[in-house]
Amino acid sequence: MRASATPCPVAAVVAASLLGGVGACLADAWAETPERTIGAVQSSAAERAPAPSIQALVVSRDQSLYAGSFGMGVFRSHDRGASWTAANTDLSDPFILCLAAARDGTVYAGTFRAGVFRSRDGGKRWEPMNAGLKRLEIKALLIEGGVIYAGTGDGVYRVAEGDNRWRVVTKGLDETLVHSLVMAPERTLFAGTSGRGVFRYKATASEWTRLTHGLVDHEGLVENFIRVLAVDKDQALYAGTFDGGVFRSGDGGQTWRPISRALPNDSIRGIVTNERGLFVATGRGIFKSLNQGRQWTPLNHGLTELSVQVLIVSDDGSLYAGTSSGVFRSDDAGEHWVGISTGLAEAGVSGTP
Repeated sequence: MRASATPCPVAAVVAASLLGGVGACLADAWAETPERTIGAVQSSAAERAPAPSIQALVVSRDQSLYAGSFGMGVFRSHDRGASWTAANTDLSDPFILCLAAARDGTVYAGTFRAGVFRSRDGGKRWEPMNAGLKRLEIKALLIEGGVIYAGTGDGVYRVAEGDNRWRVVTKGLDETLVHSLVMAPERTLFAGTSGRGVFRYKATASEWTRLTHGLVDHEGLVENFIRVLAVDKDQALYAGTFDGGVFRSGDGGQTWRPISRALPNDSIRGIVTNERGLFVATGRGIFKSLNQGRQWTPLNHGLTELSVQVLIVSDDGSLYAGTSSGVFRSDDAGEHWVGISTGLAEAGVSGTP
């Protein structure tokens, strides 16, 4: 990689670090940053600011939609994205990597530098809850059975809802960055890691078990960098990798097979499974398969930003996609998308840091 002589903004350096580059400058991402002018009519930052990069999405029990951005904190919408409000009071780190919502309405945010935050009042105020955590970079949050799980730079931690102290989930993932978590039937927890593949933990086990057999991409390379995990109604497990496509396991992770050779992009950012099919978000849009990955159909009509960062499905079946430039929603299983970022940048500019 050739170094640039142009100084990087601080936020760009943080972004490059998060994405795995050392000394990289995301120059294109900052080209549209508003600049002040002297002796001329000035446009406000809100009028000129692009929609933020959305890294996390979650729908709470009261159907409020929360969006976690990279650098502008958390936004909340009570009308499916028609309008947004910044929800950042007492949130000390605006770089949001993951979100989760509990059944009692509590919302949790995992950040890049400051650990986990909790809001009990719909995002109006946040409080840190980091007791017991060794590392404060939180890549994944999962809530199952009244327990919150966090994927960190030092393995997986857990805490009961209402409690305040995290405890490590057994041994075997020390000093390992965990990007994704999913719970399968019989309380089997799977973790996708950076550089070590997929691990499985059962409540009766004394440590994590590594599951990498078959995680080989089309070039014969073992894919150890797992960005996202998902499980379908038939208990099949899916692993989306950083640059090696999607893999499927029908035996609890014991063996894997690649299912994304027909996709135009191998950078997998989100996986959703439901009765309408298997949906995959990539660096070049969203695709659907009805036959376990043998064929893929692009679902990008109306999706004006194809660099998708996160994909979720709500209880009513609506799909939400967070992209490098705002949020999109589909009410027809991805056939058509509508941008729902109007007011998102303005809310961030005027919101409380």
